[in-house]
Amino acid sequence: MQFITPPASHKTKFGYQFKVSKLKFAINTALISTSVMLMTNTTNAFAETNKSAEITLKEIDVVAPALSDTKPVKGYNAKRSITATKTDTELRDVPQAISVVTQDQIQDQSVQSISEAIRYVPGVTAIQGEGNRDAIVFRGNATTGDFFVDGTRDDVQTYRDLYNIDRIEILKGPSGMIFGRGGAGGVVNRVSKEAGWDPISQITASYGAYDQKRISADFGRAINDEIAFRINTVYENSGSYRDGVDLERYGVTPTVTVRPDDKTKITLGMEYFKDKRVTDRGIPSANGAGNSVNNRRPYNISDHSAFYGSSDLSPTETETVAFNALFEHAFNNGIDVKNRTRYAHYNKFYQNVFADSAVSNNGNFTVRGYLDTTERENLINQTDLTYTAKWGSIEHKLLAGLELSTQETNNDRLAGFFNNNFTTSGTQVTLNANDTTQIGNMPVSFRPNLVNSNNAFRDNKSTMDVVGLYLQDQIVLSPKWQAIIGLRHDSIKTDFDGVRRLGTGTTVSESFKVTDNLLSPRAGLIYKPFEPVSLYANYSLSYVPRAGEQLTSLTVTNQSFDPEKFINYEVGAKWDVNSDLALTAAIYKLERQNVQIQDPNNSTLQVLVDGQETKGVELGLSGNITNKWSVFGGYAYQDGEITKQQGSGTGAILKGSELGQTPKHTFSLWNRYDFNEVWGAAIGVVSRSDMYAQSPTATQSTTLAGYTRLDAAIFAKFNKNTRLQVNLENLTNKEYALYAHNNNNITPGSPITGRATLIYDF
Repeated sequence: MQFITPPASHKTKFGYQFKVSKLKFAINTALISTSVMLMTNTTNAFAETNKSAEITLKEIDVVAPALSDTKPVKGYNAKRSITATKTDTELRDVPQAISVVTQDQIQDQSVQSISEAIRYVPGVTAIQGEGNRDAIVFRGNATTGDFFVDGTRDDVQTYRDLYNIDRIEILKGPSGMIFGRGGAGGVVNRVSKEAGWDPISQITASYGAYDQKRISADFGRAINDEIAFRINTVYENSGSYRDGVDLERYGVTPTVTVRPDDKTKITLGMEYFKDKRVTDRGIPSANGAGNSVNNRRPYNISDHSAFYGSSDLSPTETETVAFNALFEHAFNNGIDVKNRTRYAHYNKFYQNVFADSAVSNNGNFTVRGYLDTTERENLINQTDLTYTAKWGSIEHKLLAGLELSTQETNNDRLAGFFNNNFTTSGTQVTLNANDTTQIGNMPVSFRPNLVNSNNAFRDNKSTMDVVGLYLQDQIVLSPKWQAIIGLRHDSIKTDFDGVRRLGTGTTVSESFKVTDNLLSPRAGLIYKPFEPVSLYANYSLSYVPRAGEQLTSLTVTNQSFDPEKFINYEVGAKWDVNSDLALTAAIYKLERQNVQIQDPNNSTLQVLVDGQETKGVELGLSGNITNKWSVFGGYAYQDGEITKQQGSGTGAILKGSELGQTPKHTFSLWNRYDFNEVWGAAIGVVSRSDMYAQSPTATQSTTLAGYTRLDAAIFAKFNKNTRLQVNLENLTNKEYALYAHNNNNITPGSPITGRATLIYDF
């Protein structure tokens, strides 16, 4: 028998489709002769057995079933991750709480932003980010920098779109061993769509309330057995339920995948993306019952559209240009090498004129403004070597890695002066909340603030060079016991030069050169009483050095350059109920040390204190309860508090105070049910308890009341190529505060709204 093998590039090292193109049988004279001789012994009817002959059967095609290489995860339940350990590992064998928002869930919920993507993820909440950037709270710790794409840092303060993203991985708890600096309470990693040999041709168009308009396209093909390409594009031009607030964004991401042989893969891609919108810092607060400043509430939450400031004078714009390259090769000796390079250039501008105080009893509040620009370049290279071996009865998956990166940041800030008044009083203006007229054409000039510390100006430049070395061993001790041990060392050199305005109104020039040598360990133990069940315990530690956005604060001392430290203790359980449904549970304690605050004895300096602590429980559910019923959601309990008084006097945050924007209870559950092959529907609930807009001081606090919101969707599949869905948000038209930036910048939730989306595959 002769077997015609498929092209080498179709072998399955990287999980791609396996195809046998032709199968040809050749039966030679020896086989025929043997058969004839046997018959002769019985019937004596044949005498000639040595003639040669060949019989050729009809050619057939055999195609083995395979997962799509352009949509590797189907449904709501992802089973594996490379990001969490830098090796391809089942999620139940990772001793850490992880939630994955898949492509199907992104489409079903009509998700178009990071904040929308995480709203059903337990233990993670979005916050306002001053209306110009993604911002998230992980286990009581707010961050604007712990965002990654394909495991590499993507940390400029901006909004991220999901048009070119396959899925979103949310890792909770410190992850310094894998990601290096940052990752204090957790990280968000976006996994990019990748070119593959499974063709894709899809156009998605949506139209919704408040003139929301968006169209995106996803197209990919194989050029030949070795090269495939893919291109994703998006354009959106939308209004908002907030007066004067709109956005326009557009982007394109082409990628190419090359597989010269079955052991090598090369992936190349780039992205151009621009996001333009109005900076929206929401509404101010107002005194509570009895005119109490200790119990403030959002001002007039029922008027969700009012803009307290000037939308015309609050534009923001970010331009991103990025290039990515990935090389993977499997050697014959069992060593795999992976090298990833990312270069990204970010250009960001934002300006805002916003409410800077609470609304007083007579309706007055103050308004300030400033202009801020940031230019950043990131160049990151990561090399990972993995080797799997068995020494005696113990299996090891060894990882050794090196990360080299450099980051250059230029940041400037100018203060707003009203009515051409360049004195101390010119940096603010008083408005009355009963008059809905905005500032309009009132002259506002943006220039260096040389008169006081309000919205103090700065002109900063910083360079950060990082060398990270890490080792990890994933150990299979027995069928029931596994362990993971890892250690990372980061050498971080920060070179900072800048001019700043101090709290006293004095202008100073500053220059620092600081080197941090950080050790980030991780140790986890996994017990599997049954194969689908994992019980785990984990210890991890991360550092946040004084770099990037942290260098835009007040003057610092050498002591306060010591990095923040985050220590996490976690135990949990993961149960794959079946191949399509997973349950998770985690109990944790997260300690934060070296928190930077203003020196109580010198308002121009910063000092470090310990700190804060969050204890909590997280429960998660994802996958299919039946083949028609899909679910995703969970519950989280968080108890976050200040463990040492921060500051002094009336502005002190007292020991025992609750952490801001950390609700004790959150619950979410999304359900989709398919009635038949054509029709489906979904219902979702998002709920949280009361929380403070920021950690309360000795004399002031603002409470955001808890709420429960209902969402829904209807799905129709008219044929194999055409789908239509309608998503509805806030079905009961609930009035609520969605989130905040501080006591006086609070975003009201949207009233009932809807969006229709048409998905066409061609």
